[in-house]
Amino acid sequence: VQLQASGGGLVQAGGSLRLSCAASGSTFSMYAVGWFRRTPGKEREFVATVSRGGGSTYYADSVRDRFTISRDNAKNTVYLRMNSLKHEDTAVYYCAAALRFGSDFRAYDYWGQGTQVTVSS
Repeated sequence: VQLQASGGGLVQAGGSLRLSCAASGSTFSMYAVGWFRRTPGKEREFVATVSRGGGSTYYADSVRDRFTISRDNAKNTVYLRMNSLKHEDTAVYYCAAALRFGSDFRAYDYWGQGTQVTVSS
């Protein structure tokens, strides 16, 4: 599975962005897909994940009620809708695919390139 993240950019605090993670390959629906983020000097942080069929989602406490993850298996794409963005959401965001649903980055076998999200305060 090859993944490509897009949709990052510069936004003011309180604004919104939608990230997309497009996947190649016919086995996309076999994988849970998660979003992670990283800022300089910090470890990779789990953001959200969605199960293979889209019926289950899980969020980090820091983004719950602000971010929404969803997927469209017909389009081989996972989305991360980010509302009420805060300066501390500034990071490079990565999507990744795993056979297991969960928040542990070690379970994710396939990673896309990152997309930069910058939130100005």
